[in-house]
Amino acid sequence: MKTIQNKVKIDPVTSQVIRGALENIAIEMGHKLARMSYSSIIRESEDFGCALVDLNGQQLCESTQSTPLQSGPIPGYIRGIRKIFQERGDQFNPGDVIMHNSTYHGASHGPDIGFCVPVFYQNELIGFSVTTAHHLDIGALTPGSCGIVDAVDAYAEGLQFKAIKVYEKGKKNHQVWSILRDNIRASDMVVGDLEAQIAAANIGAQRYVSLIEKYGLETVLAASEDLMNYSEKMMRNSIERLPDGTYYAEGYMDGYLDSDDVNKKDLKVAVSLTIEGSDITIDLTGTSPQVDRPINMPFEGTVDCAIYLTLRSILLDSTIHGHIPQNSGLTRPIRIIAPKGTLANPIFPAPTIARFCSGNMVADTLMKALGQVVPTQISAGVGNLKVVSYSGLSDEKYWVFMDIMEGSYGGRNGMNGMDAVDTLYANTRNNPIEDIESHYPLRVNRYELRKNASAPGKWRGGIGSVKEITFLSAGSVSIEAEGHKYAPWGFAGGAEGYIGGVTLKQKTNEKELPSKIPNTTMNEGDRIILTGPSGGGYGNPLERSPEQVLSDVIDQYITRDFAEKEYGVVINENFEVDYFATEKLRKG
Repeated sequence: MKTIQNKVKIDPVTSQVIRGALENIAIEMGHKLARMSYSSIIRESEDFGCALVDLNGQQLCESTQSTPLQSGPIPGYIRGIRKIFQERGDQFNPGDVIMHNSTYHGASHGPDIGFCVPVFYQNELIGFSVTTAHHLDIGALTPGSCGIVDAVDAYAEGLQFKAIKVYEKGKKNHQVWSILRDNIRASDMVVGDLEAQIAAANIGAQRYVSLIEKYGLETVLAASEDLMNYSEKMMRNSIERLPDGTYYAEGYMDGYLDSDDVNKKDLKVAVSLTIEGSDITIDLTGTSPQVDRPINMPFEGTVDCAIYLTLRSILLDSTIHGHIPQNSGLTRPIRIIAPKGTLANPIFPAPTIARFCSGNMVADTLMKALGQVVPTQISAGVGNLKVVSYSGLSDEKYWVFMDIMEGSYGGRNGMNGMDAVDTLYANTRNNPIEDIESHYPLRVNRYELRKNASAPGKWRGGIGSVKEITFLSAGSVSIEAEGHKYAPWGFAGGAEGYIGGVTLKQKTNEKELPSKIPNTTMNEGDRIILTGPSGGGYGNPLERSPEQVLSDVIDQYITRDFAEKEYGVVINENFEVDYFATEKLRKG
């Protein structure tokens, strides 16, 4: 397939006008996808992505309200689709809509289904309008599309779509849609979401053509290349300011703590970061071998996005650098290495559906390595997230609900860690309790910050949350999580954070569960208590101001005894700082 080359020069004003137009197209796609969707994971949590991609496979823009783990992989989706089309001898035609979710061809994981609409102008293919979104069931061995932590291969994870035309030359392929409805639980909701994606992708294609009709194809392409060159230049300038050298960090994941197989638990993520001029290489050599469970991470679609997002966020902080166009120019200075057969570059058909928390560990470990280079620009270790899938049967129909339970950030230079938020490459929104209880037979008994779980530091670690859910009728639950054994790391003298947990409470039984829980039957009245990890502390706790420690005590984040033991701050019964006793205690 040919690529488009453009040599037209563009003036900066026109370039910025077109930048705004491109970004608004993606934002409109995102808003309309959220409005048209049926499921809360798209409608409320905004676990979706929208982008325009040029014929050379370069991302031109993305929807700002989506998660980086959805928009970021979109160029990889296109590369995978084009590769499959080339192997099949297939072609793109006006009116085609292609469905794709192959994790070995660019997709992030199976439930993140992409829909690609080829964009034609004057009968010539000029690019692609793409939407991705997480779907609540794709016909896997157990209900839900997350928490499937016991899949042994890619086939056990659900339906695989490798560049399938669901519309061909404008004609709907009804047989494919029949297969979808017959093999997906809660099919009305899921198929409704799929159709919403197609509608949003079509809107993006229409708006892109309108933009070209207004300014001309060569002008739009010239502006797009100018914007990518600008983003690349900004990233390279930032890298060039860093000292050359290689910096190493490693982190550990729980894996499957209840397994008898030592190869399935205590898994290492190794990151070597090499800076050479304006180029940066991330080498994951030393990361544990892949396992026959789905916490393996697609190299293209998860690992690359975790790395790109972390580098972009830390090296090009928008509060310092202002608005920088989000496009493929940002990734040009970055090279990623991961040996085949490892967790970070598995070999087909290794399962990958539960790669969410492990990918976040790659980002967290990369940030740890960056701490040796830009110590004032990182946070201490983050508390990882939990992905919880709830399901059940009602009148012979499945209901399925997925909740992404937020984590927490570590302390930062000059700022406390953020409490109860999605971290690093996750950017989904909290699902309101009212939405949960009005749509599903679940009751949220408790949803609050943890007590006495704030990691000490000059800047304290963020606090994880606690959520308690009761099943109002029989159903099932499955969970993928991390951080039940390995606490978030402290930085520059700050203390480690706090590990998370899961507790199952039944009428006659209560037990602690590991971080990976396959589909488990729940009876009416059974409760699950989810505890999120708390992030690490930043800096020496004895340098934290007594007034800030007092504020934490008043807010009931910590106790008076904790303040005295960990911070050397003495607070009397009237909740006032005893400065004389504090100074004496801190001097030791």
